[in-house]
Amino acid sequence: MALNFKTDMHFSYGVPTVMADGIARLVAPNAGPLTFKGTNTYLVGTRSLAVIDPGPESAVHRDAILAAANGRPITHIIITHAHRDHTDGIDALVAATGARTFAFRRANLTPEQGGDPHAEFVGHDFVADVHVADNDRIAGEDWALTALHTPGHAPDHLCLAIENQPIVFSGDHVMAWNTSVIAPPEGRMSDYLRSLERLLARDDALLLPGHGGRIEEPKRAVKAYLLHRKWREQAILEAIRKGASSSRALLPIIYRDLDPAVMGAAMMSLRAHIDHLAERELITVSDGSSIADCEVRPL
Repeated sequence: MALNFKTDMHFSYGVPTVMADGIARLVAPNAGPLTFKGTNTYLVGTRSLAVIDPGPESAVHRDAILAAANGRPITHIIITHAHRDHTDGIDALVAATGARTFAFRRANLTPEQGGDPHAEFVGHDFVADVHVADNDRIAGEDWALTALHTPGHAPDHLCLAIENQPIVFSGDHVMAWNTSVIAPPEGRMSDYLRSLERLLARDDALLLPGHGGRIEEPKRAVKAYLLHRKWREQAILEAIRKGASSSRALLPIIYRDLDPAVMGAAMMSLRAHIDHLAERELITVSDGSSIADCEVRPL
C-alpha cells in the first residue's frame, strides 16, 4: 500500500516556529536518511518552559534552544524515548539550565535477550531524574502534559498529550514524512500496532512528531498506518507461500526500489513483521547468523 507522505516542512535552522499557543519548534541540524530534516525539539509554556527532546549533541542547537527561551527558565527536559538523536543534547542543556529530566523507565535488553549494549542509536547511559509512568501528569508553571506509554518503535516510547489543547507530541511513533522504523529487539511490531490503536481511540486535532511536519488529521494518518502494516504482512505471507524462504529473499519483494541508505532499517522492520507473524503462529522462523539470514516457511 502506498502512503501519501508529507515531505514539505517550512522552517529555518536555529529559528523557532510557533506550532500552537505556548508551543514552539526548533529543528536540530542532524538531517539524514532516518532523521529527515533533523530532530524536532519543542518548547512548551509561556512563563517557564519544558523542552521535549533536546536532540543531538550540538552546541549550535543548544544555543538556539536557549535563545528561543529568551530568558524564561527551562525547568523540565522531557524525553519521548532514549534514542541518541533525541537524547545526546541532554547533558549540555542540563548544565546550562539546571532542569530536571523526565522519561519512561528504560530496561535495556541483555545480550542473552537479543539486546545489543553497543547499538549506536540507543542512549544506553541516559537515566532520567524522574521516571514517568503511563498516564502520569508532568506539570510546570503554566502547562501540563499527560504521558502515554506507546512502545513499538522503542520500549520506552512516550507520546505526550498537552492539557486543554487537542494536541499530542507523537515522537517517532507517528510521523508525516515516513513510517516509523521498528527494529527488533528494541522495537516490537505487536507493541507498535497496539500503540497505534491507542492513539486512534483518542480525539486529537494535531500531532507534533519527532521528525518532519505536523499531522493535522491524526485519525486519518493512524488508520492509514495501521492498514499499511496489515497490507505489508499480507504481502509477506503471500511471498512466503510463493516460495520466498528467507528475510534476505523477502526484502526486494516487499521493499521495491529501496534506497540503499535505508536498507538496514528496512531489513529490521521486515524482521519485526516476520516476528509478529510468527507470534500469531502464521509462519515459523529459524534464525540464522544475522537478522538478514532468518529462514521462514508457512505453517
